[in-house]
Amino acid sequence: MTIADQILADLRAALAGRKLPRVRSLHLPASTLRQSKDGEFGALALDDGSLGLSYLLLGGTLAGLDRGDHRTALAGTDALELAARWADPDPVWQAVGFAAVNALTRHLMDAAGFAPPSATDSIAGLDPQPGEAIGMVGFFPPLVPQIVARGARLTVLELRADLVGERDGYPVTLDPAALAPCRKVLATSTVLLNRSFDAIADAVRGAEVFALVGPSAGCLPDALFRRGVTRIGGTWVSDPAGLVAAIESGTPWGANARKFSLERADYPGWPALVAAAGR
Repeated sequence: MTIADQILADLRAALAGRKLPRVRSLHLPASTLRQSKDGEFGALALDDGSLGLSYLLLGGTLAGLDRGDHRTALAGTDALELAARWADPDPVWQAVGFAAVNALTRHLMDAAGFAPPSATDSIAGLDPQPGEAIGMVGFFPPLVPQIVARGARLTVLELRADLVGERDGYPVTLDPAALAPCRKVLATSTVLLNRSFDAIADAVRGAEVFALVGPSAGCLPDALFRRGVTRIGGTWVSDPAGLVAAIESGTPWGANARKFSLERADYPGWPALVAAAGR
């Protein structure tokens, strides 16, 4: 089973027999923000106010959303059925389905009264040490200085061939095997959308720390923890309406959300969430 299959199976089991909110609306960045860092994410809102985020710059996702009538057609639909479309081969449905997975996860966590603790930094508490081998999955330039400035030996794994080569003291490669010596690995949550997570998880089995970070890292985490992830860093929305407005206008999210960091040891598991939430 792929990681998507495992997460969807957990989600179905956790939500079985529960009255679920339906989809309220899909929110996308303004056309003037497309292909910029201010237009990378969209949000799916459910009737109870739960919000799920998803990355939109893979495989022509935004263009596909623009061509369809998704924003109107999705209103009132079954959120769990939409979540299942994360496994669809069409990148448009993958992104929208993943947003539904994240929204339903937030619905369950809110019902259970569970909220992950706030993050202390933007690199999932990796605490790079001089000479330490650290892997980064997905080239994310804003995070690089926080690692190399500490004297750690960074290796970046990418899918884009045009990014491959030596940078300022660290290599960018297409080969997952290059991560084998890394005791700490930081992966962006985009690996859950581009279907690369399973291969990466196999490549970094020996890592002491395997952190998955990004605004869309909001899915039910049980399967990720079973596959070797030790820490998840995501975005916890405090003001859904404010965040939607920020996404659509390209303004900062800070007043509407906080970054969280959830350790495997601090997560109770979905059966405990269900018990706390009731039916």
